[in-house]
Amino acid sequence: MTSPRDIGTQIDTPGRSRIQRMDALALANEIRGKRARLKRDLKAGRVKVYQQLDAPPEWLMTAKVLDLLLAVPKVGRVKANKALVQCRISPSKTVGGLSDRQRRELVSLLSR
Repeated sequence: MTSPRDIGTQIDTPGRSRIQRMDALALANEIRGKRARLKRDLKAGRVKVYQQLDAPPEWLMTAKVLDLLLAVPKVGRVKANKALVQCRISPSKTVGGLSDRQRRELVSLLSR
């Protein structure tokens, strides 16, 4: 027996055209490439993580803060988690999801 909840409750999202899917894929690949370059630059010391967190570009907003911290030389999982705990930031938090307070505290901590 079917319940009233099973009938007609599924909503289909509109399909995307092939061009829309290809555009989304190209954008995702571009963002992944920029993030990979940033991580290499962080590892090499050419870029400071606190500068990126202070004024992040749009393509960095969906990156995990923990992933960026792990790309910094001499910062492993323990130090990165310690910094996040100290600034009261969840390990799953994205750069764009940081509050002003969290961003200020983290930038202050990392710029020492």
